[in-house]
Amino acid sequence: MNTAFTIALAGNPNAGKTTLFNHLTGSRQHVSNYPGITVEQKMGYLLHNGQGLRIVDLPGTYSLTAYSIEELVARDFLINDKPDVVIDLVDASNLERNLYLSTQFLELGVPMVIALNMVDVAEKRGISINAHELEARLGVPVVPIVARSGKGVDQLLDTVLATIKAGEKPTPVHLRYGSDIDEALNRMTDDIESCTTLTAIYPPRWLGVKLLENDEQIVQKMAATYPEAAQRLKKECEEVAKHLQDTLGVYPETVIADHRYGYIKSIIHHGIVTRQFIADRLYASDKIDKVVTHRIVGPLIMAAVLFGLYTFTFNYSTAFVDLLDGFFGLVSGGVDALLPDGPLKSMMISGVIDGVGSVFSFVPILMFMFFGIAILEDSGYLARVAFMMDRIFHFFGLHGSSVMPFIVSGGIAGGCAVPGVMATRTLRSPKERLATLLTVSFMNCGAKLPVLTLLIGTFFADHKALYMFLATIATWVVALCAAKFLRMTILKGSSTPFVMELPPYRFPTFRGVLIHTWERTWQYMKKAGTVILGVSILLWAMMTYPGLPQEREAHFAHLRTQAETTFNTADKAALQQALQKIDADEASEGLRNSIAGRTGLALENISRYAGIDWRTNIALLGGFAAKEVIVSTMGTAYSLGEVDPEEATSLSKRLAKDPNWNPVVALTVLVFIMFYAPCFVTVVCIAREAGSWKWAFFSMAFNTLLAFIMAVTVYHIGSALYLS
Repeated sequence: MNTAFTIALAGNPNAGKTTLFNHLTGSRQHVSNYPGITVEQKMGYLLHNGQGLRIVDLPGTYSLTAYSIEELVARDFLINDKPDVVIDLVDASNLERNLYLSTQFLELGVPMVIALNMVDVAEKRGISINAHELEARLGVPVVPIVARSGKGVDQLLDTVLATIKAGEKPTPVHLRYGSDIDEALNRMTDDIESCTTLTAIYPPRWLGVKLLENDEQIVQKMAATYPEAAQRLKKECEEVAKHLQDTLGVYPETVIADHRYGYIKSIIHHGIVTRQFIADRLYASDKIDKVVTHRIVGPLIMAAVLFGLYTFTFNYSTAFVDLLDGFFGLVSGGVDALLPDGPLKSMMISGVIDGVGSVFSFVPILMFMFFGIAILEDSGYLARVAFMMDRIFHFFGLHGSSVMPFIVSGGIAGGCAVPGVMATRTLRSPKERLATLLTVSFMNCGAKLPVLTLLIGTFFADHKALYMFLATIATWVVALCAAKFLRMTILKGSSTPFVMELPPYRFPTFRGVLIHTWERTWQYMKKAGTVILGVSILLWAMMTYPGLPQEREAHFAHLRTQAETTFNTADKAALQQALQKIDADEASEGLRNSIAGRTGLALENISRYAGIDWRTNIALLGGFAAKEVIVSTMGTAYSLGEVDPEEATSLSKRLAKDPNWNPVVALTVLVFIMFYAPCFVTVVCIAREAGSWKWAFFSMAFNTLLAFIMAVTVYHIGSALYLS
């Protein structure tokens, strides 16, 4: 195969870029992050007419001015990586708005082919586009396609290869921005052209336009490399801005945007677009939105859809979860039979197999959840959910787009904070994004459900449904209030206006849904599986070592000898009972003497204010690693050995009889577990997404402190009411 050419896919959000990328690359794609940035990078390969093509899916963006991370990433890739061709995806049904980005590609002088996508949707709306005339006016190839069905895609690739082989370097287009700005650009020319390091990378006039737009990256680069010229250029830009403010009451970037749209309109008015107007016509999407986004009916539909999503997830994933549990049970039994008793066997079963099993048992649940979310996302419904929730979220200092990370994290119950944290990538405001990723872990993820089920089923069996409902409401209230507190203190700043496109409803393609489902599931398996494995082994070691001193081991050995001599062989039941009690006492003392036991006892000096004893502290320490292990750790800590989180009956009975437990303590522990530090996998994910470990550590400290204050409050108020 020949050397692969690099093709960049660019375009507005919802223009069909991802659909085309999936159609071109299928399973031959790789998902990662751009170096040092948490914006997702998708790359794939295909072979067309014997020529290899490397396809890079750039973040969706409306502009090339660096107002957001996505815009900065897209622009830097075009400048630094210099793709052989940029395929600009343009929504044919929204031509004028989509061509705004195209004009900036023309100004930048990148080799470009316009893929006029969704021509079928445009035709249904009575819109007809003369692609040949548009090509002549813009001076770049224009190919009509339907990315969903693949219509016109082969012709698009033929045009791309022809453009590359022609080898003509495009000349940057000089748009006119009115006399004031054009004259300023002419005056700035000498200073800009003297900055040879920058003009070797960027077109000179384009640099001038970016300086007038106050593009932060370009301003900083100019100041760092040519400080004297930067000062003169800055003064020129300030004078132009003042003049435009005095005369027109606008800033230069507004004038520049207006003239770009004027350029687009002048092209469109040359018979490129013809419309068949139908009186009082409403598109299908508009008709649906009149009901789906209704102030009263909309939230009810949203609740029903989300309830249906989780019903689908848990009803149909159960069989696969049981199969995985059975598989890991067989593996555990096989290792138990093969290896002799000892530390290695204990580590392999309790540390490795149970550790991996606790993570992978959730994979079917997540796959079904991601499958349902992909359908909602690809159909266009999730955009409506964000639209409806914006008013509530805006009051608490968040963005309408924050709703999906909360839902994915377990807003209804049963999600996972890891993909929830990763879902914050869609938020453009850094402070709103931080506030969201720091609070999504308050949701009732699937790992917390066994604990909620155990404690509510044990102490509030007559009102299980009510307490589960209240627990769900509490997570939302606490998360939103915590976000409000963060936005008023360390993340203070103005809220970002919620401006988003409501894409038309579409039937998702099965292939696209499967690709999205697999991408998200594989990310979870990679990021969660390896970390949990290490943490499980560490937790096992903390509860096992340093073990009992030799004299204590000798003491329990002596007790066993005494029991064997006291009970004759005929009374095997009594002997077995005595030996089991000795083993339980030895295990309990060994646990007290372990690293985890000593830590739990030390923490009891603080936790007793919330009515939490040392054994529960050990389980809570395990929860720092993974919430999945809280129930099994409680079983061990209460001298019951290994307890399956799904089969916690014996632990339930033990807690109900334990004098240290009562409904108030159960409610206190429940509150603490719901809101204290995220699991270690989520903490790692927060560090990666926030770009700093300080936010990950802050999340652990802030959540735990808040949870402890709430737990102490609940314990003392509850105790007063309970005793009275």
